[in-house]
Amino acid sequence: MARPAKPKKSAASESLLTGRVTRSHGRHHFVQGPDGALYEAHRRGRKGDVVVGDMVRYSEPSGGVVAIEEVLPRTSLLFRSDEWRTKELASNIDLVAIVFASRPTFNPWFIWKALLAATKAGITPIVIRNKTDLEEGREEADAALRQLEALGYETLSISAGSKPEEAKPILETRFAHHKTLFVGQSGMGKSTILNLLIPDAGARTREFSEALDLGKQTTTVTCWYDYGEDGAIVDSPGFQEFGLEHLDFDDVILGMPDIRQYVTGCRYFNCRHLNEPQCGVKDAVARGDIDPKRYEFYRDTVERILKRPKY
Repeated sequence: MARPAKPKKSAASESLLTGRVTRSHGRHHFVQGPDGALYEAHRRGRKGDVVVGDMVRYSEPSGGVVAIEEVLPRTSLLFRSDEWRTKELASNIDLVAIVFASRPTFNPWFIWKALLAATKAGITPIVIRNKTDLEEGREEADAALRQLEALGYETLSISAGSKPEEAKPILETRFAHHKTLFVGQSGMGKSTILNLLIPDAGARTREFSEALDLGKQTTTVTCWYDYGEDGAIVDSPGFQEFGLEHLDFDDVILGMPDIRQYVTGCRYFNCRHLNEPQCGVKDAVARGDIDPKRYEFYRDTVERILKRPKY
């Protein structure tokens, strides 16, 4: 019996090129082609499914502009979400670098939420403490770093602004051969770190701004920069909240090792570790084995999940 013939690719499909999305603002994008050339790009139709880091198939350039016809499968996607919307940060990355400093005052919950989101996405996180030269807030920052290390997270300590000659080789060694997304609250020094690793980052951002006439709005743009032979640095704008509406109860347990290690001590198999009697987690909090502030964060996160409407 003859085998069915394979469907033939159309001439239009065969003429498509493959490249990476390096900038996005709304429905405006930049795509970098295999030869390194950058093209202003628009998604065909009304789809809003393009994310910085995506590998896409696009049309032949016309006047320096291309049409994105297809988004190729992703290896990873990190995003944050609240009750109203989802904000994709970057795709096809393998590291998330969470940057904090003692000043401006950092929020430990932001760091913990970013760690939960990275775990959910299957992306390795690393926490960078920047501005180590500052005396103000040092005690709190030291304590936060020690706690993260005790929980098993990888950390780095640098002062990218005042000691760039020390910080640069540390960063270069860790991020070589990786595709790393930097996230953090505003003012933590991500831009200083970026400029150490990618000296012409500012010029490239201005080029994107001028091409799309965005002006100061580029502060809201995530940018992908090739780094070294096979790596990349992805810079995201600073923000204050890291929404976790896409997480469920099991995601929280999986992403909090200090809570997870005590769940087997509960009387009830479906214990949520909130108000149930004979709870291994609450007993560990009472003994001082779990930081009360971490438990407060756990409780707030889980209660938000349980309050969601069930459809």
